[in-house]
Amino acid sequence: MTSARADVTGRLVLDDRVVAGWVVVEDDLIVAVEPSGEAEASGAAGPFITPGFVDVHTHGGGGFDVMDGVAGMDGTARHLIRHGVTSFLPTGVTAPIPDLVRYAEAFREWRSHVGPDVAEPLGYNLEGPFLSPWRKGAHDPTLLRDPADVPFDDLEPLLDGLRLMTVAPEIPGGLELIGWLRERGVATAMGHSAATLDQALAGYAAGGSSTTHLFNAMTGVDHRSPGLAVAALGDDTAYVELIADGIHVHPALWPLITRTKPTERLLLISDAISLAGTDTRRATIGGLDVEVVGQRVTLVGTSTLAGSVIALDTAVRNVVASGVSLPDAVAAASRNPLAMLGITDRGRLAVGQRADLVELDEDLTVRRVMRAGTWVA
Repeated sequence: MTSARADVTGRLVLDDRVVAGWVVVEDDLIVAVEPSGEAEASGAAGPFITPGFVDVHTHGGGGFDVMDGVAGMDGTARHLIRHGVTSFLPTGVTAPIPDLVRYAEAFREWRSHVGPDVAEPLGYNLEGPFLSPWRKGAHDPTLLRDPADVPFDDLEPLLDGLRLMTVAPEIPGGLELIGWLRERGVATAMGHSAATLDQALAGYAAGGSSTTHLFNAMTGVDHRSPGLAVAALGDDTAYVELIADGIHVHPALWPLITRTKPTERLLLISDAISLAGTDTRRATIGGLDVEVVGQRVTLVGTSTLAGSVIALDTAVRNVVASGVSLPDAVAAASRNPLAMLGITDRGRLAVGQRADLVELDEDLTVRRVMRAGTWVA
């Protein structure tokens, strides 16, 4: 690995355009961004230079599951950085509250000594247990809880490091939990929900800021009975997650999202599981058996989707191939998720930003990754 000063030359993916030029890095910061004045064109040379990707919803990869303690989180972080992900939220799944407390403790132990050559944790995410049994997806229904039945004092041990939690707003105590989390600086995502339109809107009004894997495991777009998906698409302040693997949401629907949502409110996520990046076809996730057939992950013996086996570099390639501009695709994989979390020190090619950079080849595959000013081997 190298450090100190670096001039990174190529086609710079800025907020609204791509231009030839270079980025000057000193220590861990961008100190200059120098467009050459030549707009990106078919004859431009060099790799695309983008901010580091940020995955706020991933359960594992490379054979590692983040709920398997320090080793699972560290292995996942090593897998992610090879795919251009420089920051992430390891995402736990539904489990008994004492198990989630142990997960949080393991996260804090790992966070205290994360190495420089892995994706950096920005905190952690919890997808469950406060989900609707009617839209449980690949979560163990016996472990789902209503917030009304759980003293919030029992959740206090989770707060240190918790940045995002999925809550179904319509379940008993859901709105109260959203408000309680908001007061403590934790963002909430509406998801795994059977909410009516009004219940979903109440969730956003109570403090919900994002939407867990839009269209999946939620009430949708019905012309007589609109649900959470309609509320999410109609609220310009609500962020929406998209698993852009072409399986969770048909690509024909992607333009519906991009034409409806403000550009800065789209978040690309992987929702990846431990099998991502491996040749292994079966695993146990959250106590449930899952299998991969082709690129489709389901609960064994069912058609229920159970996460994905992609990473964010694949998601970026896929949405660009569908017609989304490269700057908008990169924003959805970098500065937008950071903005949702209130993080402003990285995510752009701009002076003063942390030097988390990705070099992409012509076909948008990852060539090199820099984290905090250091190229990662």
